[in-house]
Amino acid sequence: MQRAAHFALYDWTHILSSSTARQCLKCRAPLQLSSRGYSVLPPPRDSEEKAMLDRILRVDHAGEYGANRIYAGQMAVLGRSQIGPLIQDMWDQEKKHLGKFNEILAENRVRPTALLPLWNIAGYLLGASTALLGKEGAMACTVAVEESISEHYNSQIRALMEKDPDRYIELLKVIKEFRDDEMEHHDTGLEHDAETVPGYWLLKNVIQLGCKAAIYASERV
Repeated sequence: MQRAAHFALYDWTHILSSSTARQCLKCRAPLQLSSRGYSVLPPPRDSEEKAMLDRILRVDHAGEYGANRIYAGQMAVLGRSQIGPLIQDMWDQEKKHLGKFNEILAENRVRPTALLPLWNIAGYLLGASTALLGKEGAMACTVAVEESISEHYNSQIRALMEKDPDRYIELLKVIKEFRDDEMEHHDTGLEHDAETVPGYWLLKNVIQLGCKAAIYASERV
C-alpha cells in the first residue's frame, strides 16, 4: 500500500503540510497560548459561527475520547506483551489530545456529545477485540481509526482555511498538531505489520465505516 495515497490531500496548503509533519512527536514544542486575548477560539460573531465551532469541538473531543478508550482496550489485552510500550506511547499522546479538548470545551462552555457513554463502551470493546487478534490486529485497528481521524481533521482544516485562516489560526494550530500525531500513529501501525492480519481490508473498512457513523452522530447529538 502506498502511504502517500492516503494523505495526498495533506499538501493542500502550507498549514496542511510541512517538512516536520513526520518529526519525532516527543520533540515537538507544546502548543502556545494566543496573545490575542483568547486561548484557542475567537469570540463567536453570531449564533451561526458559535454552532459551527461547537460542532467542531464536540466531534473532535468525542474522537479523542474514543481513541483513548480504544487504546485502553488494547492495553488490557497486550499491555504486558512486547508491543505494550508502543501502544502506551500512542495512548499517552491521545491522553494529551483529550486533555486539551477538555480544557477548550470548559473554557468555551461547550457541552460534549451525549453519546460519550456509548463511545466509552464501543471504543474499549473495539480495542480489546482487535487486540485479541494479536499485535497485527491491534495495529490494523490503529491504522483504520487514525486514518479516519486524520482525514476528518483535514476536512476541518480546509473548511476553516476557506472561511478565515487568520481568525481561526489558534484552532488550526491545535487541529494540525493533533492531525500530525494521528498520521504518525497510522504510519506506526503500518510499520508494525498491520496489513498482515487475516482479512485486513475487510477489518479496516468495517472499522472506518463505524468511525464515519460516530463522527456523523457526535456532531449532531
